[in-house]
Amino acid sequence: MRRWFITAIISIAFALSIAGSTLAKTATASPENSVNRGVVELETSSAAGISVRIAEDLANVIDDGATRRVLPVVGKGALQNLTDLKLLRGVDMAILQVDVLDYARQKNLFPGLEAWASYITKLYNEEFHLLARQDIKTVEDLANQKVNVDLRGAGTAITAARLFDLLKLPISATNDDQQVALEKLRKGEIAAIAFVAGKPAPIFRELNANDGLHFLSIPLSAAVTAAYVPTRLTAADYPGLVPQDQAVDTVAVGAVLLAANLQQGTERYRNLVNFVDAFFTEVQALLEPGHHPKWREVNITAELPGWRRFPPAEQWLQRNTQIAAAPNVQDLKAIFSRFIDERQQASGGSPLTPEQKNELFGQFELWQKGQLR
Repeated sequence: MRRWFITAIISIAFALSIAGSTLAKTATASPENSVNRGVVELETSSAAGISVRIAEDLANVIDDGATRRVLPVVGKGALQNLTDLKLLRGVDMAILQVDVLDYARQKNLFPGLEAWASYITKLYNEEFHLLARQDIKTVEDLANQKVNVDLRGAGTAITAARLFDLLKLPISATNDDQQVALEKLRKGEIAAIAFVAGKPAPIFRELNANDGLHFLSIPLSAAVTAAYVPTRLTAADYPGLVPQDQAVDTVAVGAVLLAANLQQGTERYRNLVNFVDAFFTEVQALLEPGHHPKWREVNITAELPGWRRFPPAEQWLQRNTQIAAAPNVQDLKAIFSRFIDERQQASGGSPLTPEQKNELFGQFELWQKGQLR
């Protein structure tokens, strides 16, 4: 009996050593297998905006060093990103503005767009920034002046064209990179810069009153608010440019995470499904300190009317409806407080105390429970 036991142990050890040797040889022979395992490429806009930071946040939360990896790729404009998503080898996802999708569909730039483009989730809102010289006091002063709207085909160029048309404001559009345009603005060679980016946009964070620049308010007409979401730029967003008591009215447009039209059963498709599962499961971790504050605006259950959701994302939500829909009370409270502040400021009312906000929030919770009965 003892001899059999010892023989068995030796046999198992020998088998394990052979298996280990085989695995080591396999790993040595094809290290690219482990490096490429679970990789998805995410195309973003330029570093002047926030989508690069958003992609980095995703990579930091989702990468596990073994089965998942997010590889951010800086794109060359919204329409080019859409082209890349359809045709460029390796690009699995892209962050785009919702109005860019609508524009591409209206102009039929990508025939059959609705059939091959699907979204994983709506993301955050991106604000329209209009930075001008000090001698430009209002939007109307920009009539027939040079305004940089980013590179041709960029999301900003598309939004700016539509917005200025709604405002019935003729401008002379220029198409420089935003960093180049900022230098031209400082030198007085152009009147303003238009830029769509989630606040606070990195390109504007270091500016202050000494630069001789300021944000212009956007007139919120019925036509403008029907097309875009009204919002504000505040001193909390840009302490060097916006005075404490003078918020700047503007508008915002939604950003969305789009998926490439991948063939089911392929490795890339499986990698993308793996990404969706990890992203949706870990989305609460992106609300923790150290990640971009725009994550607090993301609701993975929100729908994008007129567009199809990536099927594995839809299936995940159906399986996990209660988890996905459960709100974080502290985040909900913060959003509620911000809403109250902006409404009070817009109506000219006095700011509410924390106690008054808490009382109102309590009433809101009671109302919400009544709605869910």
